Amino acid sequence: MDIQAILVLTTGGTIDKSYFDALSEYQIVDSGIPALIKEARVALPFRIEEVCRKDSLELTDADRMEIARRVSDAPESRIVITHGTDTMTETAKALAGIPGKAIVLTGALSPARFAETDAPFNLGMAFATVQVAPPGVYLAMSGQVFDGLRVRKDREAGRFVAV
Repeated sequence: MDIQAILVLTTGGTIDKSYFDALSEYQIVDSGIPALIKEARVALPFRIEEVCRKDSLELTDADRMEIARRVSDAPESRIVITHGTDTMTETAKALAGIPGKAIVLTGALSPARFAETDAPFNLGMAFATVQVAPPGVYLAMSGQVFDGLRVRKDREAGRFVAV
């Protein structure tokens, strides 16, 4: 397999949230993605760029346009995007049609800083998927890879489902 560099774009979301005491709400802080990648001992070339630090419910059309611009302009053809789960599918739709890029969005249902989190597993799934997927937009969550344009979040079940 030809080893190609991966671009990781961070946008915030639960994967990068933290809390400071029992009375405070979660806040998005410095991304924990570099530490997760280091801990996983990723041996292939990658670089990380922060796009924003927002809960996905706060992302605007302008933010999605900026994400799409970064993907389009990147020299890398393999892109992983960490993103909040609530509007991940909206961003996937905004990225549809970017030619020649395998784009995988992932996130977490609990912050990466928690002892019990799905963040490292989901990020690993995204890294694996982006290396073998043909150009297109995908979501990697909870041990599954979805077509980014044929998926929705089932809030009651706390997972994504194909549509």
